[in-house]
Amino acid sequence: MSTFRFDIAEHLETEEDIRGFLSEVAATGDEADFIHALSIAARAKGMSEIAREAGVTRASLYKSLADGGNPRFDTISKVTKALGCKLAVV
Repeated sequence: MSTFRFDIAEHLETEEDIRGFLSEVAATGDEADFIHALSIAARAKGMSEIAREAGVTRASLYKSLADGGNPRFDTISKVTKALGCKLAVV
């Protein structure tokens, strides 16, 4: 039996897919899960594009969203907007 690595980023094809994914993680996960989900969504859309739209370097975006990364709130907010989403308190 052989196994294959599943990468959800390969299946997030539209902004609607990304919104649904991030919404689900925000509802069911913790802060680390959400940051990890932002990283997956950014890879799906293209890290260079997201970095440019968020006004950060690609290297700093990778570092901020890496496992164990500790992005500032403004980075999270900018990346969320670059992904076509917005943060809301409900």
